[in-house]
Amino acid sequence: MSNLSDSVLSHVSLGTNDYPRAKAFYDAVLATLQVKCVMDFEGGAGYGRKFPEFWIQRPYDGQAATTGNGVHISFMANSIDEVKAFHATALKLGGKDDGPPDFRKEYSDNYYAAFVRDLDGNKIEAMLMVKA
Repeated sequence: MSNLSDSVLSHVSLGTNDYPRAKAFYDAVLATLQVKCVMDFEGGAGYGRKFPEFWIQRPYDGQAATTGNGVHISFMANSIDEVKAFHATALKLGGKDDGPPDFRKEYSDNYYAAFVRDLDGNKIEAMLMVKA
């Protein structure tokens, strides 16, 4: 039985020090990308379009959540408007700008993205490849 798929990742998790606040943040921010909470348990939630691919949760070891320098999570958007909504919603809910919506020519002529820091300082991105 094969478990191969088009994706190379099963899921990604980010720790949080304030789960209720982080859940409210991600519920609103990821909704701009048509992503919703598909699994929820005390202290953690899994988000996706069909199954949980992105998780937020209190660290399993009970220690404080910390950010990783150079680490970021990128979410696929369906349109430039979704990237803009992702960025605006994140900032409205207390996220910090880490790169406004724009083309990123350093990656590709058609790479459109926005970057923010979530409430725990994690770097998150929404992006899409704009068809020429």
